[in-house]
Amino acid sequence: MIRVSIAGVTGFTGEELLKILLRHPEVSVKHLISRTPGLKISDIQKTCRCDLETSKLTAAVIDDSDAVFLCLPHTEAAPTAMRFYEKGKTVIDLSADFRLKNALVYRKTYDAVHPFPGLLSKAVYGLCEFNREKIKGARLIANPGCYPTATLLGVIPALRERLAEEKNIIVDAKSGISGAGKKLAEEYLYYNANASCRAYKVACHRHQSEIEEEILLLAGKEAGLTFVPHLIPQDRGMIVTIYMRMKTPLRPETVVSAYKKFYKGEKFVTVLPAGEQPATKDVTGTNNARIGIAVDAKAGILIVTSVIDNLVKGASGQAVQNMNIAFGFDEETVL
Repeated sequence: MIRVSIAGVTGFTGEELLKILLRHPEVSVKHLISRTPGLKISDIQKTCRCDLETSKLTAAVIDDSDAVFLCLPHTEAAPTAMRFYEKGKTVIDLSADFRLKNALVYRKTYDAVHPFPGLLSKAVYGLCEFNREKIKGARLIANPGCYPTATLLGVIPALRERLAEEKNIIVDAKSGISGAGKKLAEEYLYYNANASCRAYKVACHRHQSEIEEEILLLAGKEAGLTFVPHLIPQDRGMIVTIYMRMKTPLRPETVVSAYKKFYKGEKFVTVLPAGEQPATKDVTGTNNARIGIAVDAKAGILIVTSVIDNLVKGASGQAVQNMNIAFGFDEETVL
């Protein structure tokens, strides 16, 4: 049994994370860290039946934790991560603060100077299907973003298996409203978001840098990427459609076979038969990813569709998967 604390439990990812961890047979949730102490979590999360209250971050809280999950905004997570890390604790950061290896890229992407650039090289990027061996025993794990998770699961096999070119990749991504978090903004209000779909941050979304860097690290390719995210009128779920130029003409069945071989043994990734396509409803509330394959033979384009639940495999579920690997638990525990 390990002692776990959560910083930032009132957001969507924090809420989802707490629900999962409270069911974990190897975890005791000890502290819910907040700037506002004394709040009953049952008053914040009406469906949560536990007696935990929020508390401030203190030396005693750190000492009483084996691991901490950080569900904080970028720039706010790093100082908390450092306090736990320097005390020998395991840090699983769901913010963007340790996803990028280059401090200059971080500064350009997030318009902020990283407070602990020396820690960037020590962080392991927690995309479990690709970095499992590095995650084992890691003490600083950067949980991937939701768009990068869905995109990389779809892109990397094609590049590693030399099925497609790394240049001129187009990623058409769509996320439920929860992907924007709980911040109060007019575009996320019901009367604007309902029955409407719109693109946002076209070709300038922060996750693009993360995707490009990981393609280079995981596939050894410097990708040319066009990334266009959209908000769709559902509370959760993510669908990413990726267009890549094939190196040689391929049949869909050939690509499916290559993807199935690539993901053989992976419990949370399903590659569908040729001719089948995934839907966001297929993965709602799960840590699963489903991948569909199609080929536009006339245009020479490989089309890969990837769906995940942005709050689970795209955030909290993957964070618990990372914890399971880091501490040597069965990877599927509670997931």
